[in-house]
Amino acid sequence: MTTKQNIGVFTNPKHELYVTEIDTPQAADLTEDEVLVHVKCTGICGSDIHFQKHGCIGPTMVVEGEHILGHESSGEILAVGNKVTNLKTGDKVALEPGVPCKSCKACLTGKYNGCEKVLFSSTPPVAGFLRRYIKHPAQFCHKINSLTYQQGALLEPLSVLYCGVRHIGLQLGQSVLVCGAGPIGYVTAKCAELAGAFPIVVTDIEQSKLDFIKKEIPSVTTVLVTGSLQENLKKVASATESFDVAIDCTGVEPSLELATHALDFGGKLHIIGVGREFQKFPFMILSVKEIHVTFQYRYANTWPTVVKLMQAGIINLDKLITHSFALEDAEEAFKLAADPKSGAMKIIIEDA
Repeated sequence: MTTKQNIGVFTNPKHELYVTEIDTPQAADLTEDEVLVHVKCTGICGSDIHFQKHGCIGPTMVVEGEHILGHESSGEILAVGNKVTNLKTGDKVALEPGVPCKSCKACLTGKYNGCEKVLFSSTPPVAGFLRRYIKHPAQFCHKINSLTYQQGALLEPLSVLYCGVRHIGLQLGQSVLVCGAGPIGYVTAKCAELAGAFPIVVTDIEQSKLDFIKKEIPSVTTVLVTGSLQENLKKVASATESFDVAIDCTGVEPSLELATHALDFGGKLHIIGVGREFQKFPFMILSVKEIHVTFQYRYANTWPTVVKLMQAGIINLDKLITHSFALEDAEEAFKLAADPKSGAMKIIIEDA
């Protein structure tokens, strides 16, 4: 049961970041299909930084009050509701943050990431997982068994990329350009390598991130893209004349422009990155090269598979974690995560 005071990690419209005491849920508070979870591990996502620094993502996801962050989490089951049969006290679980309505067209056709009524933890106004104790629907708690809590927290970003690779239909031997060398770029390169893509080129404007990826994934080629479009194109072309697939993990115009020019005729540009609401695209280049442009919004039907892949050792993301902080020290963790010069990749916040 809950033995400590509950605390949460908040931001607000003033862009403050603070840790404070909150109500502690109890087993008696559970509905029949909920579980009580001690959140053991949570990764800081770029969206968490975005909500704290900018107060919004797009026109609909806006921080309008005191708001709890975090959605990449794992924990221990402390209690279960009366109708929960697949989980028990002591189970280790990863928490799927998006809880859909289960009745709209998107939900009924298996595309529940498109549910307009979804309650996605950490997306305003829905409170996030950066708390000591939470209640969560049992259906969206996935057993992780032999995995560590840190590995369980990495299943959420892995879900993003598993969904992306599935969306693209990545094939053996295809050449791939990955724009962005942050945590999502790292996981993208790992997934592309596992899918048999070659060559894989990763770009970024921070050399330290590229160095990290090159060290951990030696087969990839890394390119620092701080020059003009033509200079950057010449650099990425050192690995292959053109690319079958480009996966953008940045959401910024220069990366999208570079990807468009670097793609082969009929190539695929898949956009995962989150950017400004309105952006300029090289329309005629996309047109005359018949580039297939696709976007991705979160994921659906991924968790059982990514748990299986990680448990089997087919994909290991342990090296992605570069720093760990206690829940009480979340302010320091966010300061480090927000500094692009820090060299940090995935920062984990833990609670014993």
